[in-house]
Amino acid sequence: MNKLQMAEQFRKAVQLYSQTLDPDSALIIATVFDPWQPNTAYKINEYITYGENEVGDPQLYQVLQAHTSQDDWTPDNTPSLYKAIGIDGGYPVWVQPVGAFDAYRIGDIVSYNGVLYICVSDYNVYPPDVFGWELYEEA
Repeated sequence: MNKLQMAEQFRKAVQLYSQTLDPDSALIIATVFDPWQPNTAYKINEYITYGENEVGDPQLYQVLQAHTSQDDWTPDNTPSLYKAIGIDGGYPVWVQPVGAFDAYRIGDIVSYNGVLYICVSDYNVYPPDVFGWELYEEA
């Protein structure tokens, strides 16, 4: 086995482990994840990259439903299949939940339009300017 083959095996091992990370931890190593491809089978909670975020890093997405991708089902255009993962000032950016399984819980802190909010309602699927959130001030 040559060094290139060994490096590829190591990368695959890291990818397998990294699929067990929570979204905030996965975001730190976004470059480890494979880019989105059409005609590919994706599993729930799998991480992929597609495009770039506002600072030029790979945009990380988490798969919400098991499916086989299609050319017109890109992560940036199908929020029912992919959830964008991002941070702003060290806090996750608010993303519209698809259902109870990814809804916000009491105590979750998010950035929404550049302002920090803390969730005060369990299984909250509403944006911070609608219901279930209070302004958050860092201690």
